[in-house]
Amino acid sequence: MKVAFFDSKPYDLPSFQSVGEKEDIDFKFIEAKLNADTAELAKGCPVVCVFVNDTVDAGVIDKLYDLGVRLIALRSAGYNNVDVRHAFGKIHVVHVPAYSPYAVAEHAMALLLTSVRRIHKAFNRTREFNFSLSGLTGFDLHGKTVGVVGTGKIGSIFIDICKGFGMNVLAYDKYPSRSDVRYVTLNELLEQSDIISLHCPLTPETRHMIDASAIAKMKTGVMIINTSRGALIDAEALLQGIKDRHVGGACLDVYEEESDIFFEDRSGHILDDDLLSRLISMPNVIVTSHQAFLTREALDNIAETTVRNIKTFFEEGLCENELCYRCGNIEHCKKDRKEKCF
Repeated sequence: MKVAFFDSKPYDLPSFQSVGEKEDIDFKFIEAKLNADTAELAKGCPVVCVFVNDTVDAGVIDKLYDLGVRLIALRSAGYNNVDVRHAFGKIHVVHVPAYSPYAVAEHAMALLLTSVRRIHKAFNRTREFNFSLSGLTGFDLHGKTVGVVGTGKIGSIFIDICKGFGMNVLAYDKYPSRSDVRYVTLNELLEQSDIISLHCPLTPETRHMIDASAIAKMKTGVMIINTSRGALIDAEALLQGIKDRHVGGACLDVYEEESDIFFEDRSGHILDDDLLSRLISMPNVIVTSHQAFLTREALDNIAETTVRNIKTFFEEGLCENELCYRCGNIEHCKKDRKEKCF
């Protein structure tokens, strides 16, 4: 089985090579991202393996289909970069719904702790033998109210971590999944939370859910964490909220326009994205480059699940992790995965 593996990075190779050899899958590692110009590189491969910043729109899907590709295997949980609707009837799509929710939830808390206790600033100071504590005053998390948007696997684990710190938890989700958490409306969460953490997928409904009007409802000094998808936040509105001293801090592992920026070393170049440059320059903003998933355990789980998805689909004709447009409920197919989507 040949698989065209787009947007490959050095940290991908060990796990996928190891699992691929065991399962007799030949990964063709391609450094370029998948898009209309690079789709031709998938020729001869019935499967393409893609990541979050690959472009899998209608045009690319048609090109892949013409090349004989019959399965798109996402090595991520999110699939907003794939036109699942257009793929229906042509190419099946599978994803990795839960590779390591602990990795992402723990990274969200790491960002929060780093920000509120000024650890990043202290680190830079002590490296220059500056041991002054001036300007490093933080605040206790204990007793603070955290609003968690999205209580799936990652959001639920983040809630447990917050409870361990003695925080009060509010949650918002269209489909509540916990009985030990107080669910409120989104407006109530925005108004009452000292800290807001986003753990929901990007959909037309959630796109820019944190915009100027949402920020205006928040407490002055609110902390915002996003380890999900960049476009959940209107970055222009966030920057303005920070400049107005209304937003007390932002911890961002994702950014709406990250596809041409993140995952690459750009230290020797001028960053053309003025908005991201301004956000990074703010003293109360921490940006990491979509690394929340990056743990050894997560990489191994991603490789194992991706390979299992491919093998199961071709050998058994069915994969429980298929994304189906037919039923309208993409991740929770009404057919309960008893047959292919088409």
